[in-house]
Amino acid sequence: NTAEFALGPAGHGQYAGRFTAGALYVVGHSEASKDFPYIQPGPADAWAGHKPHTVTVMFGVKEAPDSGTCRLLVDFLDTHSAVPPRLEIRINDAVFTHQTPKGAGDASAHGEVDKGRQHLMEVAFDAGVLKRGNNTLSITSLEGSWVLYDYLRLTVPNGVEPTAIENATNVRGMDSHPYLVRRGGRLHQPVLATVVHIGDSVDATIRIEGGPEQTRRLISGTQVIEGLVPAVDEPRDVSVSLKVDGRTLAEKTILIRPVRKWEVYLLHHTHLDIGYTHVQTEVDEMQRGFLDEAMELGEKTKDYPPEARFKWLPEGLWAVDSYLRRASEEDQRRFVEAVKKGYISLDALYANELTALCRPEELLELTGYARRLAQKHGLTIDSAMITDVPGYTWGIVPVLAHSGVKYFSIGPNFGHRIGYTLSEWGDKPFYWESPSGREKVLCWVAGMGYSWFHTGLNYTEIKRKLEPGPIFDYLKRLDDKGFPYDIVQVRYNIGSDNGPPDPQLPDMVKAWNEKYAYPRMIIASPSQMFAEFEQRYGETLPTVRGDFTPYWEDGAASSSRETALTRAAAERLVQAQTLFAMVGGRYPAQAFHEAWRQVLLYNEHTWGSWNSISEPQGDFTQQQWAIKQAFALEADRRSKALLALAVEPIADKGTPVQAVEVFNTSSWPRTGLVTLPPDMTTAGDRVQMDSQTAVPSQRLASGELVFMAADVPAFGAARFTLHKGRSTTRGAAKVSGHTLSNGRLTVTINERTGAIAGLTCKGMDINLVDADAGGLNSYFYVEGRDPKAPKPNGPVTIRAVDKGPLLASLAVESEAPGCHRLVRTYRLIDGLDYVEIIDRIDKKDIYTPEGVHLGFAFHVPDGVLRMDTPWAVVRPEGDQLPGACKNYFTVQRWVDISNDRVGVTWATLDAPLIEIGRITNDPRSSVGWIKTLEPSTTFYSYVMNNYWETNYKASQSGEHTFRYAIRPHQGAALADAARFGIERSSPLVVVPVRSEERERRLGPKLPVELPDGVVATTLKPSDDGRALILRLFNTSDRLQEVRVDEPRGSQPPVWRSNLDEEPIAPAAGRLLLAPLEMLTLRLPTTQD
Repeated sequence: NTAEFALGPAGHGQYAGRFTAGALYVVGHSEASKDFPYIQPGPADAWAGHKPHTVTVMFGVKEAPDSGTCRLLVDFLDTHSAVPPRLEIRINDAVFTHQTPKGAGDASAHGEVDKGRQHLMEVAFDAGVLKRGNNTLSITSLEGSWVLYDYLRLTVPNGVEPTAIENATNVRGMDSHPYLVRRGGRLHQPVLATVVHIGDSVDATIRIEGGPEQTRRLISGTQVIEGLVPAVDEPRDVSVSLKVDGRTLAEKTILIRPVRKWEVYLLHHTHLDIGYTHVQTEVDEMQRGFLDEAMELGEKTKDYPPEARFKWLPEGLWAVDSYLRRASEEDQRRFVEAVKKGYISLDALYANELTALCRPEELLELTGYARRLAQKHGLTIDSAMITDVPGYTWGIVPVLAHSGVKYFSIGPNFGHRIGYTLSEWGDKPFYWESPSGREKVLCWVAGMGYSWFHTGLNYTEIKRKLEPGPIFDYLKRLDDKGFPYDIVQVRYNIGSDNGPPDPQLPDMVKAWNEKYAYPRMIIASPSQMFAEFEQRYGETLPTVRGDFTPYWEDGAASSSRETALTRAAAERLVQAQTLFAMVGGRYPAQAFHEAWRQVLLYNEHTWGSWNSISEPQGDFTQQQWAIKQAFALEADRRSKALLALAVEPIADKGTPVQAVEVFNTSSWPRTGLVTLPPDMTTAGDRVQMDSQTAVPSQRLASGELVFMAADVPAFGAARFTLHKGRSTTRGAAKVSGHTLSNGRLTVTINERTGAIAGLTCKGMDINLVDADAGGLNSYFYVEGRDPKAPKPNGPVTIRAVDKGPLLASLAVESEAPGCHRLVRTYRLIDGLDYVEIIDRIDKKDIYTPEGVHLGFAFHVPDGVLRMDTPWAVVRPEGDQLPGACKNYFTVQRWVDISNDRVGVTWATLDAPLIEIGRITNDPRSSVGWIKTLEPSTTFYSYVMNNYWETNYKASQSGEHTFRYAIRPHQGAALADAARFGIERSSPLVVVPVRSEERERRLGPKLPVELPDGVVATTLKPSDDGRALILRLFNTSDRLQEVRVDEPRGSQPPVWRSNLDEEPIAPAAGRLLLAPLEMLTLRLPTTQD
């Protein structure tokens, strides 16, 4: 039990404020509940200052023993699971070291003591080490992280008796600190002596070479005595002495370095967790209350010195949106005025998103509310904050830049599953260049993360605030590391996640600046801090490019069904927007904003409650998951409703269906399979493209009717009619035993495993499957956290489902660990050059750690793997920033593996995560965080897990579907891969229509000609209803030329546009797009 110790059992967040100089326990004087902390951090712990920490016990011995052996027994309740500390134990003059073993994890440090892994340390030493009178035992963490104490015991030989501590004064250290004070018009710097005094109060005199003697009163306990010396301009040695009652206790020569004129910018913010600490509805109410409080504090301190005036950062704009939705007109005006006065600072992101989960257009919506708010009220929002989350997709850079954001303040978690985020980038400001090289954003990862001033979860009293000791320690570490700037970013977030405004902060800053000349405290907004920093140091900052591959997106696989729903909803919304542009009708801009909001709120980093793993069935957990799940369900519902609304002007709800319109929402002509659901009553199974020509069709075993729609024009449609009679019998798709073929591809299934053992393509003399490595779509289940021996599925049964000729399919059924049933279906379609995979997993409800992985081992000699991410294409290692996650990657639509002759493009519809080369599973296993990733043409679709200790789901059960497609190709063609990925995720849209209507040309004629390497990511009516918005993306690795027609007659010109859909500059003739560059065009339908 750790509750009997100070801060126990869960108050580690208060350690740095309570035990700045370490802990001292004096036998007979101290109380364990006040003076001995339950946790002892180490140099690896950012929350305690990244430095060694010491606990000291002073005890008295009546007489020194002559002989015998003493034993120090320390029972540690737990140690850190990854970097347990190496300890130095000092007993008077005897020194010992001890390496603690790895413990169980963080739960015990947060109060769940039953989850700790006990470790007993015994140190035996000669009794002669003890001396008559006062003795000292100290334990120092030299390396590593924390330990938790259960008890300490010292056994001594018979006859050794304890005695009370005598009056004593000891100097534990002397050092200089990084601050300056002004005395008599001159700057002075300090020398500090840490003194332990036991007994009555006495006067101590400190004398520093070059300065006068200074007297301080000592009381019983540990204290720091300050002496001052005129500030130095260059390093020099000075002698320091400390006397008590005329007796010299210590003399030391210390090196005094010049103290820098630090400016500490305090970014005072809440940490916006939409849930976690409270049910989401409570968080909403709390955060709105914080905004009211902030406005009052801003008004109250408006006449303070500028550096001490209150400023509040809501972090994300979700709470602002909620506040303004409910506010009266008067309160809305008051809020906007508070923003303009600087009481509240707005940053561009809607929430703390798991950015790599976002679809490209969804990532743009992450700043959409900020852009609309700024446009409506005449505000400037040129900075963004993200908090807690470690790692950010590369595409966030062009999104921020195109949103008018110049600055990105990053405040990651201190240590929970953050990999190398802080060790590589903490307090190393940099310009982050976009994938195209056309944009860059100034970024700064706060070296102390965001929660430095947290009291802890479920706090009842805020105990940690701005204090000199931790600040000075931090600045000293920066100086020692060679930090080259005098401006420092500090995130100030009190209490815990969803922490409140600190009404005392302005007075604390005012008092600080009156006491200290430097460091100077400045309450600031990110924009204010970055602007000053950039002005001073911008020309000296490095520019880097690459993906800061995120670490926390793996949690989305804990609710894979909802993740798949949300991915599909985001794609469907883009298609619905395009259909409004094609069909016409009033564009419901606000309805789309609301639908995108649901998508964003699902991919926001707060999945559930803080106890979602430890108490998965608790009401608190269940309430939060119901709301989180509703975001996915609502995104799905709204996206379907908007798509239906888009085609409503032409849709026919009558039965039987006699005609359908097939829409292509892509910017290139498409040929693809159209599927009519089994519950759609049709006039027959014969499908014709005109009154005479039948097209290939087939009624499937599922009851679905499929037919081939060939050459559907870009942003256009084709009409098909349905007639009595049987489907056509043309086509080459067939089943032969355990093999599928369609004249282009041949797919062979392994009879033992059910995976694909052979994939060959006409014209390519190679089997693209590495059967020795498991083949394609092989099932692996990891029971526990260690991926060394994943379990495969059981024996399989293979049966033909559909035998062609348009579509042929095989179903592979088996038992599989972790599942009630596993069914893998493989499909080939006549005339198409890819194989479809549909995996259905009926998952068991399992709460112990587990992971489900589907392996894809390709045979592409010397193949280079590239991944589709939002607004970027990423090669592992080659296109990653140092410190990026390499255990798993989040993919948008496709992965391509190619050499200069052959390749494969793999598309994923439902599951975004992959692991490359091997199952790397949970970093808490033997794998750890990967620093270097070896090239490989094998990867795993990482579809399910429950490895987190908090926040994410503890289990998932029932039917889950994961769909993939694999397309062999010759050479390397990124543009083809991009189109293939979009086609799989955004299928042709089929709409029943009236057969008697004449076929109409649907879709706008665009005055823009696109090369093969450029795709339109969206075509939509502008929110103002006066134009079409066309967003383009160069998917290739070459410069591409887009041609825009010159306006003729009364035709309005095409404009370059921003994300606010405003005309910026005329666009005509040749427009050059760099590789991976985004361009937005405004195509007016009326004169702008």
